[in-house]
Amino acid sequence: MSKTASEWTKRPNHQVIPYVDSRIYSDEQIFEEEIAKIWKKVWLLTVHESEIPNNLDYRTLTIAREPIVIVRGPDAKVRAFLNVCPHRGNIVVRHPAGNLSVAEPSGTTNHMTCMFHAWQFDAYGKCVDIPRAKQGYQDRLTKKDVGLRELPCEVAYGGFVWVTLDEQAGSLQSFIGNALDMLHTELHTEPLEVFHYHKAIIPSNYKLWHDTNSEFYHDYMHYFNRATGMMHPGYFQRKYTPFPNGHASVGSMEIKYDAYEGAASRDLSFPGMQRNGWKLIDLFPGSTYNLRGSSLRIDTMTPISANQVMIEFRGLGLKSDSAEVREQRIRDHNTIWGPFGRNLHEDLLGITGQGVAMRPGTETRTILHGRVEDSTIHDEVGMRHFYDEWARRMGRSPMDPSQPYGMAAE
Repeated sequence: MSKTASEWTKRPNHQVIPYVDSRIYSDEQIFEEEIAKIWKKVWLLTVHESEIPNNLDYRTLTIAREPIVIVRGPDAKVRAFLNVCPHRGNIVVRHPAGNLSVAEPSGTTNHMTCMFHAWQFDAYGKCVDIPRAKQGYQDRLTKKDVGLRELPCEVAYGGFVWVTLDEQAGSLQSFIGNALDMLHTELHTEPLEVFHYHKAIIPSNYKLWHDTNSEFYHDYMHYFNRATGMMHPGYFQRKYTPFPNGHASVGSMEIKYDAYEGAASRDLSFPGMQRNGWKLIDLFPGSTYNLRGSSLRIDTMTPISANQVMIEFRGLGLKSDSAEVREQRIRDHNTIWGPFGRNLHEDLLGITGQGVAMRPGTETRTILHGRVEDSTIHDEVGMRHFYDEWARRMGRSPMDPSQPYGMAAE
């Protein structure tokens, strides 16, 4: 039967059918709180070390609206800085990527130069030149007073550069815990290298992408996954494992590539990975390690607004790959996860539809997270675990965000 307005808005018994309130995906005030209480407080996966392979290479990006520059110094150490000049608050490094050995028009080689007044900083974040400093500041301000703000930064878990805006965030290892242990051999036996990058800006809330990565009930949307996974023994035995801080893995299985016409078995793999294997770990609040046989896919999210997210996709292989092996990995990756692959565009279309239905200003809706299947692959325990962590950090009930966590429906 169809529903009247009152029937449509009636909440289920949360002890029988867990759910969340759609306001957590659409409310602008809640989004602003997420930026302050989550994204500015936790460790975030950014770029890969292979994207800044040489001394003085850099990449710029944004974390929780803060502009960041990541630089490999003359000592080969990777550092992260707030990409903001301490003089007048202008952006210092304006290009998305490059090498500091190429001088800016207003500066000199090996330095980061603010175009506004030509203040210069080295790759250690130290201020090395203030034009006409003595004339303007006499001895009231000197170069040693105005270095760039350095951020906590570590290269770990497969050579990725992790950054946090919060100096009190604790160690990266304490944040990740054991969540990536199942990929230890695959990530650390040999150096990795990025071979594919693209990004998508989607009119949808960032959590909806994480939800999609956190549950596989939506495999019905992917014919390729139905043919190569759901129809074969072992698929429904794959189990979720929750970890502290909101992280979760969805186990391991063998993909039957030969079951899809035109696909071929993947003879390539990663060290320690079973042939045609698949392992996936979702990390709170918005990154995913997804290793499918011969290629590793990494998703990272940058929330833009309550109804817009930028998702970056990286494909990685082994740095030691021959040209022939690398070509095969690229082919394997892009036939599934490239912009025109068999799966990725379907996931993006799925969350785009959710974004339309839950854009800011729409009526409150009940979003069901209630599949319970003994923590196996179509259970929605991964999402429930994520929102427990979300609620703890936000201090709000995900079932009624107007109430404190631990109150109302809980």
